[in-house]
Amino acid sequence: MTAMACNCGGRAPQWTPQPTVVYELKLPDGTVRRYVTHQEADAANKRAGSIGVITPVAQ
Repeated sequence: MTAMACNCGGRAPQWTPQPTVVYELKLPDGTVRRYVTHQEADAANKRAGSIGVITPVAQ
């Protein structure tokens, strides 16, 4: 049987939080909207006539 490593009173490793990615839809008239998923942004773009640009943005 092998011994388990112990972090007896030591500090836990610090993890840096990962940025959240949202999808930004920019329309030619200057409107900018943000969506949680690419599918939502794509659906909104299609409703607008597929004239916008979707860009992933880190928050």
